[in-house]
Amino acid sequence: MEMSGSGKYDESAVREIIARVNRIPVWPLSGLALAVIGMGYFFTFYDITDIGFAMPAIDAQFHLGSSLSLFIALSVGLIGYGIGSYLIGTLADMYGRFRAMILTMALTAIGSFGDALSINVPMLAAFRFITGLGLGADLNLVSSYLAEFAPPSQRGRLSVLTFLVGILGQAITPFVALYLVPTFYDGWRYLFVIGGIIAVIALALRFELPESPRWLAARAHRIEEAKRILERLEANAMRKVGKLPEPRPDLVIIEEPKFPTLYLFRKPYVYRLLLLIVMWFLWYIGNYGFLGDSATLLTIAGFTISSSILYLAIGAVGYPVGAVVMLLTVDKVERKLLVFIDTVVWFIGLTLFALKLTPTIIAGSFLASMALGMYLQVAYTYTAENFPTRARSSGFALTDGIGHVGGAFGALFLPVLVLSHSFFVGFEFIAITGLLAGILALLGPRSTGRTLESVSA
Repeated sequence: MEMSGSGKYDESAVREIIARVNRIPVWPLSGLALAVIGMGYFFTFYDITDIGFAMPAIDAQFHLGSSLSLFIALSVGLIGYGIGSYLIGTLADMYGRFRAMILTMALTAIGSFGDALSINVPMLAAFRFITGLGLGADLNLVSSYLAEFAPPSQRGRLSVLTFLVGILGQAITPFVALYLVPTFYDGWRYLFVIGGIIAVIALALRFELPESPRWLAARAHRIEEAKRILERLEANAMRKVGKLPEPRPDLVIIEEPKFPTLYLFRKPYVYRLLLLIVMWFLWYIGNYGFLGDSATLLTIAGFTISSSILYLAIGAVGYPVGAVVMLLTVDKVERKLLVFIDTVVWFIGLTLFALKLTPTIIAGSFLASMALGMYLQVAYTYTAENFPTRARSSGFALTDGIGHVGGAFGALFLPVLVLSHSFFVGFEFIAITGLLAGILALLGPRSTGRTLESVSA
């Protein structure tokens, strides 16, 4: 029997805790908790975006010309995403969501300040790797954490609400970059310093978040601690809706006590694992190619640094627009269908962008940004829903983490395609890979409106 700080493993107590969590029909934490989680997203998307806008200035300052060194630096960061997502995601399944979420934000703060202090590409690559360790894991953990607190009927909407706070980071970053990068010699460094400050604030606020009672019961078997947190959650919920439904322990499925990763290599999870790995790999090829390389490739194509950033900044208005669209639809339409629709918008946007005319660049940037705002949180939520509590972070980590290898590939391969063939060929390629990701999503299970246990069973 597995032991815990509260004594021997008690299956009936575990069922009771999970059943009590499942019966809560509203968000049981405060609105401030949602904002704190969203602030973590804000930093994540700020950082994902800032490197792309910093790259043209770094290129000029380090006198690299057409060297691929900068693209390699970007790819190293994405490799860090994959490694961090799996390693810290596994630690989260074994030792708790709360501790892991503190670790991820500390790593991102260290990495961001290190990015700002970098004096050459190897140093920048090293700190991008550290930043990537934290960011990749944080995307994983926030999705898992939200899924374990949110009721089935609101899980998508609440995830998108926090994401909407975060996606503002992706919308604001181009305008911050537009002011800093062309204006100041070290403007790109200031861009990273701002990210580090945001990460420190987010880190401090996270200490107010509780551990997941679902994890405490199902994995750690710390029943008394889970009960104390759950009592607060139930009291919060009753203040909102009155009496709660009776818990149904008989409907709860207890998971086998295996090492988290091993648990994923059994049916049906192994099939979902493979499907989602390929889906994320294909999506991230274009995601990070567009975010990381567009400003530089527009500059190489003859546009000034200022105009390249300006066109992308105007298009970035699409990020929150896409998130709002998802806020209105995410719990009303089956999530895997929404993922597919998002990728159709992406395909149209990148096809317009590939034409390399000022009006089509702006329109295409807007649609591609809108598709990113639509796709990411819905796909994160859907991925987290596909795996059981015991291995939710590990499952997300493997799919999203290995998927980030596609991002590293895209960041390197897109400039090669553009330079060796044409601007159109390069961006049409990432338009197609994104659409293929949406087609694969249609092969997954239904998840909208279902409990986590029924989806993962």
